[in-house]
Amino acid sequence: MTLLAVERIKLFTTRSPLWCTLAALAVTVGFAALIAGVDTENTPTIASTQFGYNFGLMVIMVMATLAITTEYRFGTIKATFQAIPNRTATLLSKATVVALFAGLIGEIAAFGSVGIAKLIQPSANLGIDTAYEWRAVAGIGLIYAITAIIAVAVGLLIRHSAGAVSAILIYALLVESLVVLIPKVGDDIQKWMPFYVADKFITGNPDATGRPIGEGPPPSAAELGPWWALAYFAGFALVLLIIGVVTANKRDA
Repeated sequence: MTLLAVERIKLFTTRSPLWCTLAALAVTVGFAALIAGVDTENTPTIASTQFGYNFGLMVIMVMATLAITTEYRFGTIKATFQAIPNRTATLLSKATVVALFAGLIGEIAAFGSVGIAKLIQPSANLGIDTAYEWRAVAGIGLIYAITAIIAVAVGLLIRHSAGAVSAILIYALLVESLVVLIPKVGDDIQKWMPFYVADKFITGNPDATGRPIGEGPPPSAAELGPWWALAYFAGFALVLLIIGVVTANKRDA
């Protein structure tokens, strides 16, 4: 518990988590408000309220990456490892704190998006009743938390803030989208890319009423079912974190 408290204090004594939190909430809730306010001909759905969750996810990646890379940048990681020689416990504590914080942001953003849409169009049926609707809203926090772990792992491997942030954003925004351009096997490869699979947890097996593709996050065609997709994504994050921690233990701080 002491390690968790230390990492919590370190996280909240810098400004980047605050600004990233505000940015993530602004883009996700803002998109929900924009869609509900502009598209008055169609009432918002649970799917459409979560249209901006991927934009907030990018901000969370930046926040989680900076949580570890700034320690290397300013040399505070050296003092941490001197005070607590058990590097593995220290780094796992940091990953846990960052993941919990990211998950909390995700839940606030998701439910806030539903709330603002309901406020703008009170007649909209935005009840969270089906399994799909619960995943589409409450599941955002789980995806944010797991993504934060991936970002921390990337930060451990690269250690340089600009390099780590660039690497994870380029991968999430470009690599998984462009892989489909590979002749013959591109589509099959994309179905197993981690963030594409994670989208299946949010968009997979929608409710019986269906929804237009343009409403909400683009549906994922990953092979796995929603909960297996979440497990796959979490497994990928765990493996990457283990690699990052092992690497950090072998390197000089």
